[in-house]
Amino acid sequence: MTLDDALEALRAEIEPGRAEQMIAYHKQSREVLGVGNEVLNTLSRDWRAALDLNARVDLAAELWASDIFEARILAAKLLTQARIKPDAPAWDLLQSWVPDFDSWAIADHAASAISKRLVADPARLDTVEDWTTSEHMWTRRAALVSTLPWAKFANPKPEQLAARERILGWAAGYVPDRDWFIQKAIGWWLRDLSKHDAERSKDFLAEHGDGMKAFARKEAAKYLR
Repeated sequence: MTLDDALEALRAEIEPGRAEQMIAYHKQSREVLGVGNEVLNTLSRDWRAALDLNARVDLAAELWASDIFEARILAAKLLTQARIKPDAPAWDLLQSWVPDFDSWAIADHAASAISKRLVADPARLDTVEDWTTSEHMWTRRAALVSTLPWAKFANPKPEQLAARERILGWAAGYVPDRDWFIQKAIGWWLRDLSKHDAERSKDFLAEHGDGMKAFARKEAAKYLR
């Protein structure tokens, strides 16, 4: 499948009037076609089944480079899969996108794909730790959003617990950061953690909660009693 084929398939699904709503909601200056997420899910599922890994990586790279809103999300969805072998090309491509993040919808879809590659090879957390000191806010945020699986392990193994503590250390370091998206990511991580380890979330809030913005504390404590 060529990029032109993929974009033609996307444009065939445009809903009149939707692009204007999406531009306003997602605050986009790039081209937005007006294609719903359910369509992107269907296309990505069908193309994952039809294309071999190399073709998917190549197409994802071209879709991302097009800088069309839905194309970037579709690129991420093409690589959002737990089992990819060998996955080094996908991991390398996903890493290359991180400095381009500039809006939450695109960043979060890409982070979902990145999280699969991190779970597949937790040694890659060393790379993610470098993101925590980036001057690029979206890169710093990606370090938490892409590691959400470690907040969700119900019965974590010792090495998973150690990684969880490592990531919570990153979150603690973010507390003084006043950016809304950073504070939201801290609250999101703690909220998801509270479903599986409420006491650890409570401990974090007891130590660092006063430094968090009120909305982030509220988000973190959503499921705590």
